[in-house]
Amino acid sequence: MSYSMPLLNGSCQHNKYMNRLLVVYNPRSSRYSDVRKEVLDRLTDLKGYIIGKYEVAHTNIEDNILKLSKLLKDGDLVISAGGDATGVIASSAILKSGKDATLAVLPYGNFNDLSHTLGTKTLDNIMQVVSSEPTQSVFYPLEIYINDKFYRYATCYVTIGMMGEAVKIYDSPSLRRKLKTNFGRKISSYTQLAKWYFKNRHKRVFLPDFRLNDVLQPSRTSDYAAVNGRYMARVMKGREDFKNPSIFRSKTDRLTNFWRLFNLMARSILFRIPGSNTTSDTLEFTESATITLQSEGESTSFQNVKTINIRKSKKCLKVITI
Repeated sequence: MSYSMPLLNGSCQHNKYMNRLLVVYNPRSSRYSDVRKEVLDRLTDLKGYIIGKYEVAHTNIEDNILKLSKLLKDGDLVISAGGDATGVIASSAILKSGKDATLAVLPYGNFNDLSHTLGTKTLDNIMQVVSSEPTQSVFYPLEIYINDKFYRYATCYVTIGMMGEAVKIYDSPSLRRKLKTNFGRKISSYTQLAKWYFKNRHKRVFLPDFRLNDVLQPSRTSDYAAVNGRYMARVMKGREDFKNPSIFRSKTDRLTNFWRLFNLMARSILFRIPGSNTTSDTLEFTESATITLQSEGESTSFQNVKTINIRKSKKCLKVITI
């Protein structure tokens, strides 16, 4: 199967012939056996493509983004078969490479926010869309800057503070092993987060005093979130801001208070994540601080942080959507 991509508006105006398919996957993921059976094994019978594979190295996201970006060519179809972290590697590698490649995402993680934002669920979904020669969608990711230095692209959301630190529990080898064998992976994921929350929510200050776009935030604010996709942590509903080249939604809150967290979750699950439209957010800390930031389930702590800026990227991704 192959097709010529139609012209798109904006900076994604390429019309390249797609003849190479590259699958990005993590052999250490909890659902690798499903990826092997449902994606990798099936691709051996696919005709009309040069098939390639990129196995996520056991290093870090930035290293994998760099390595994958060097492999990409114009016209590639890059399929991320994994969780949201694998999607970050695939999408960021395309953006970093500057190549005219297209992203497709399959849900083989715990939350799969990027896949659910795009609507793709199976390899058949992707190949049916490709064979029908559709008008492709354009995806505008977020960019994260720390102390005025570019850090990373984010597709669906960014959180800073307590909830960003909470997801570090998924770095635990014992929890990863448990999720590999647990059929109720999502329930187990939320259960572990709840245990961490009630144990740690009052142990320290997660966000020291800071201004958001020159406005001093209330004392004991624990969290900031920027939402760009349809979902956050799978159950919290966002919007389709990824289609907008300039707008996303953001919010700050004191989520160490259980009733404030409960209210936020209820509204986000039943209706939509509350917040305000913004074109760019700058968090400026009163004093240099140690801050934990998370994007797509990957959490990192930084020292001596003075400013964090979140804004829409001027680059865009071509994506397969349903």
